[in-house]
Amino acid sequence: MTDRRQFMTAALVAAAGLPWRAAHAATATADLDPRQAGRVRAGRDDAAIRAAAGYRWVRDDAFTVAISPHAPPVSTYATDARTVVGADPDYAQLVADALGRTLVLVPIAWADWPLGLTSGKYDAVISNVGVTEKRKEKYDFTTYRLGLHGFYVRTGSPIARIAEPKDIAGLRIITGAGTSQERILLEWNKRNVAQGLKPAELQYFDDDATSRIALLSGRADAELNPNASLAYEAARTGKIRRVGVVNAGWPANADVAIATRRGSGLAPALTLATNALIGSGRYGQALARWGLQSEAIARAETNPPGLPSF
Repeated sequence: MTDRRQFMTAALVAAAGLPWRAAHAATATADLDPRQAGRVRAGRDDAAIRAAAGYRWVRDDAFTVAISPHAPPVSTYATDARTVVGADPDYAQLVADALGRTLVLVPIAWADWPLGLTSGKYDAVISNVGVTEKRKEKYDFTTYRLGLHGFYVRTGSPIARIAEPKDIAGLRIITGAGTSQERILLEWNKRNVAQGLKPAELQYFDDDATSRIALLSGRADAELNPNASLAYEAARTGKIRRVGVVNAGWPANADVAIATRRGSGLAPALTLATNALIGSGRYGQALARWGLQSEAIARAETNPPGLPSF
């Protein structure tokens, strides 16, 4: 049986400030059918193919991509518990089409991607990997999505907006330990203390279910974590809502990118292909299919400035 769940178009909500009632009418469909009949496809890109002519592929006629199925709408398993679906698999398919190659997805644990990429198990990693200056020492990057973290509160919360450090003063905020979002909150706390404001209390949980209970019960005021999966949850359940976003590289930008082996020569071809997909509209259609228009980039870059080392 096809499992199709509706979730709101996050971009419309963010751009128009629509209330839940109006926003719920503007929906996209999360397609968890393994057949993926609605997947957006693209034609061959001769310029990108020529740019990759000197690259040695892991498999003949294939684009082999590591991906970590973790949460919709970015990547998850379909109803057959085998097929990986989501925004990242759709983008990987578009790039494979542009390169004239068959897409081979290799599901991995996210923490394993650096070793597997370095050892040549796959051509690229497309799995919500952010650009950092440290990672650029070993890998090349082609950006393909904004690296956004979202502030979410329970639907009935009086909090209307979190946009700058003073907005979190005294709040209890759920986040992930050792993450870029934690780094942002710690820096905001430093600025607030310097201004005589109360720091936010950061809360850490071992699993999503426990953290959600804390937020919905009022034991936490807000959550700051990657936007895409929280936006999906907000639209699916109606129990939480977004009150702000911040780039993962704040105060600079650190976008999400394809990772390839440094110096392999593949990244420029992937950047060419991505920009052609943006220009043709196929890229935007693929993101819209999963409600991620708000995370679209205007232009892909090869090895842009990333999150600095701290």
